[in-house]
Amino acid sequence: MPHARKILPQFAEYTDMMSYQERRDRLVAQYNETTSEVRLAKDTSNLFRDRNKSVQPSLNVRSFSQVLRTDANRGWVEVEGMTPYVDLVAATLLHNRLPCVVPQLKSITIGGAVSGIGIESSSFKYGLVHETILEMEVLTGGGDLILCSPTNEYSDLFFGLPNSYGTLGYILKLKAKVIETKPYVRLEHAEHTNATSYFEHIEKLCTQDIDFLDGTMFQPGEFCITTGTFTEEAPYQSDYTYKNIYYKSIRDKEVDYLTTHDYIWRWDTDWFWCSKNVGAQHPLLRSLFGRKRLNSIQYTKIMRWNSKWGFTRRYNQLRGIHTESVIQDVDIPLQRAAEFYDFFDAEIGIRPVWICPVVVYEKAYEFPLFPMNKQQIYVNFGFWDVVRAKQAKPEGFYNKKVEAMVDKLGGIKSLYSDAYYDQAKFWQIYNQNAYESLKQKYDPGERLKNLYDKCVLRS
Repeated sequence: MPHARKILPQFAEYTDMMSYQERRDRLVAQYNETTSEVRLAKDTSNLFRDRNKSVQPSLNVRSFSQVLRTDANRGWVEVEGMTPYVDLVAATLLHNRLPCVVPQLKSITIGGAVSGIGIESSSFKYGLVHETILEMEVLTGGGDLILCSPTNEYSDLFFGLPNSYGTLGYILKLKAKVIETKPYVRLEHAEHTNATSYFEHIEKLCTQDIDFLDGTMFQPGEFCITTGTFTEEAPYQSDYTYKNIYYKSIRDKEVDYLTTHDYIWRWDTDWFWCSKNVGAQHPLLRSLFGRKRLNSIQYTKIMRWNSKWGFTRRYNQLRGIHTESVIQDVDIPLQRAAEFYDFFDAEIGIRPVWICPVVVYEKAYEFPLFPMNKQQIYVNFGFWDVVRAKQAKPEGFYNKKVEAMVDKLGGIKSLYSDAYYDQAKFWQIYNQNAYESLKQKYDPGERLKNLYDKCVLRS
């Protein structure tokens, strides 16, 4: 292992003049110039866990951020793995198409949404992002370039990449399904006061002829379900890209209309509701931010700056307050969702909570590192905030409570944030035998991190 961080040869300047094949072959050659462990050099990350400082060589993949072509008639888009969804959506909307599932934040890349877990309000129809992928070209940990699909000789890698977080290989190019769109989305917000009836209504809606379905649990007794349907015309268009805040409108309006573009990014302007943590919901500060800075990309930069310098941590210490970040997305069987919410509000107390139903879309497929019951509707609970207490708690106290309850109720959680499982429990959930078989086949020299080391030990 080298003692200083080494940057492999840069080639971003070739983006405009080099084809994908030329850039790909150059990257593979660079990767194979060294035999040490390697990490990616990139501009965006939607991992919400602090990582230990790395001395690994880094592989520059920044140029793999192009939408290559959209075939509207055959229903797919070919795109490079580091392309952020903000660019992918812009390109496909030119053809009146969208990826089947578009995660909520503009900076999420399609490769990241596959090797991690991507979800949104169309997941009640199309499942998770990785279920809508047709094929992938991958640079494996072993230095091989492999085109994998559900039916070819590398299908095990195709099914094994979701939830592998770049520990088996790097996705350089994908072909993803797209759906036809209309110019606008009509929203309906329905209120509930009882958690049981709330989730029963969501279950019924999962069989209805609608295009989008999610919800917001503001507090006990105040629960909202939002359905969205494509439409050719709209009597008006709401704008939540600057002064107006989308999540606040859910309480105030029964019906609303957005352009399809603005619907897709309705949560991004205020990072759901997390913009309050940087003061961006105060009218004066919101004006100072300006329209261009009201987005998840800017908030992520502020968050990482704060994590590095510890400003709020020191401030809370002076006030005698102990904090723990609880930033998680967990998938709970719908029949146990009300039980999870009761536990969560009593024991964790973060409000609001985002709700998103999800089903297994491709019933014939098996994704071993993120196993889900094919006959089950799941409810994704998204919660992203800090728990504050006067008394110090052991490290991970609240996150561990969440993990234990998710396990008890037969759910599963994403690994983009802090995880505290011991090795035995982690591998029981995330399929140790399947992972080790894939690791031995596609990264025999272990040049990429082990999944447990990366997601729990923060390597």
